[in-house]
Amino acid sequence: MTARVLVLGGSFAGMTAALSIKSDLGEEAEVTVVSASDRFVFNPSLIWLPFGRRGRTDITFPLEPTFTKQGVRFVHGSATYVDPDHHRVETTEGTFDYDYLVIATGYRNDLDVVPGMRDTPTITTLHDAERTYDAWRRFLDDPGDVVIGATQRASCFGAAYEFLFNTSYQLRRAGLHGKVKLTYVTSEPFAGHFGIDGMPGAKPLMKMFAKKEGITVEPNQSIAEIKPDVVVLSDGRELPYKFAMIVPPFRGQDFLAKTPDLVDAGNYVTVRPTYQSEKWDDVYAVGIAAAVPVPWTTQVATGIPKTGFPSEQQAHVAAKNIVSQVRGEEPTEEKEFSKIPALCVMDAGNNGVAMVADHMLPPRKAAVMVPGPQNHAFKIGFEKYSLAKMKAGKVKLP
Repeated sequence: MTARVLVLGGSFAGMTAALSIKSDLGEEAEVTVVSASDRFVFNPSLIWLPFGRRGRTDITFPLEPTFTKQGVRFVHGSATYVDPDHHRVETTEGTFDYDYLVIATGYRNDLDVVPGMRDTPTITTLHDAERTYDAWRRFLDDPGDVVIGATQRASCFGAAYEFLFNTSYQLRRAGLHGKVKLTYVTSEPFAGHFGIDGMPGAKPLMKMFAKKEGITVEPNQSIAEIKPDVVVLSDGRELPYKFAMIVPPFRGQDFLAKTPDLVDAGNYVTVRPTYQSEKWDDVYAVGIAAAVPVPWTTQVATGIPKTGFPSEQQAHVAAKNIVSQVRGEEPTEEKEFSKIPALCVMDAGNNGVAMVADHMLPPRKAAVMVPGPQNHAFKIGFEKYSLAKMKAGKVKLP
């Protein structure tokens, strides 16, 4: 009997899970992907789009041709309700029954975290980055102080740092470096925490980078309000700006909360190390949609980053377990988020830092940070490789 596998989401985690399952099971499985977006977006490159260094067509491709070529059915629609007890998902394009479900629906911006956040430029989605491009053009016509930041409960610190240092680089190119004040505001307890409790040498390295670029760093801060020309901190201080880019926190998709016992308070699916739902053996969640407990407490709430590499790793684990279940075996593959290796290249315009560690979160046995201009070239190469790999459906490549 052919197993029906339904995947919700077509980004890093959803594409990896769907294509891996189909590759391993072939005719043993009928795999369907339902995605609210009909395009794959290489999110790590959104840091460049506001500065005109990338455009929509440079970092996206249509999903349907890739899935169809690999024998996976693609449906452009949004899931609206998950009914695990009856193995059914309601969507804007009809109702789908399944034997195994993979939830890879990613995130939405929590724009209610701070008053004024809804009107503030950010870079966490393609649409947001394109709006920020317009804001940057207006800034160049009427320059002034700049504030880059990440709010309380934010988790995407890598993008915030990359945009910060790319902003500094662009200010140099525009002849504005040293003429305007550049400030970084973050909920992190220290610059270089990254939402992963730091890395060896991260704190002094970020301090050195900030001093070299003339950046004022405000760590351990929460934002009370964002006005059209002032960022108000919770301690009452005001940071004037002509241009600001603020990274908000993420939440899981709202429709998931309609299903009792499926998600936590952030609308993320609570999972076991197998990435099965805590309650249902045939429901999986991978990527940003999967809940990851924060193993520490900071003075200002700070989230954990869930990026493309760990999302793909989770998806491979889930795919292997579903293949086992379809073949009548126990799902035994496990890889806790905290133990997934950390692999990140932080771009800085014409410089950068490579970060590699054996585990995403402490305790770690091995971790290293390597600064240098070669990392900018490496980031570009990684972008080209990743886009080509995903577009070709070769998700099992490294």
